[in-house]
Amino acid sequence: MRKSIRPEISPKQFGFMPDKGTRNAIFTLSMLKERCTEMQKDLHLCFINYSKAFDKVRHVEHFRMLEKSDIDGKDLRVIRNLHWDQTASVRIEGEHSDFKPTKRGVRQGCVMSPDLFNLYSEIILRNLDGISGLKINGENLSNLRYADDTVLKAESGKQLQKLLDTVVLESERMGLSLNVKKTQCMVISKTSSNPKCNLVSKGEKIKQVTKFKYLDYLITSDGRCTSEIS
Repeated sequence: MRKSIRPEISPKQFGFMPDKGTRNAIFTLSMLKERCTEMQKDLHLCFINYSKAFDKVRHVEHFRMLEKSDIDGKDLRVIRNLHWDQTASVRIEGEHSDFKPTKRGVRQGCVMSPDLFNLYSEIILRNLDGISGLKINGENLSNLRYADDTVLKAESGKQLQKLLDTVVLESERMGLSLNVKKTQCMVISKTSSNPKCNLVSKGEKIKQVTKFKYLDYLITSDGRCTSEIS
């Protein structure tokens, strides 16, 4: 099954992929910051936080995506039986409710869940490929991901806003929603002493910060990226 799913996943996804991990994601982000400094480019970042992303995967849309992949019918039936043809009951004060079919979410603890989620989120982020983000050596680098931990990258606040608007729109279309309170932005600049981001999501302002803990590493607006000790 993984041999069929993983070729569909972008190399920008570092979560639960072979020969990749948090160190690779942090190293990639660090190299981009250094490259921007060398080229005298500002780097605008938005750290996306989803609200219970794994629990909100819509089964119907997900199965349609799997049917379009190279997964054979036998594996599709296994996935359907394990993840989607399920029912659940709620117990309140010792009494159980009637069993209802579950229509969202991937099973926590299942070895297939990370790959299934990565495929589901791929359709959201794939739509960013045509939007200008950070241009390095002619390549458009608009995002970096570790499972649902997503960083949007752009050279300007205007470009970053367009990326965010697209992510919000496509995420909601797939049943996912941003936690605006925990989504934050940052500007790393060597040309301005007090750069502003002014990022908004559906009319609500995104908080601009000077430091952010991403994958257990501390990223600061002065361009540093170090392991957080204290």
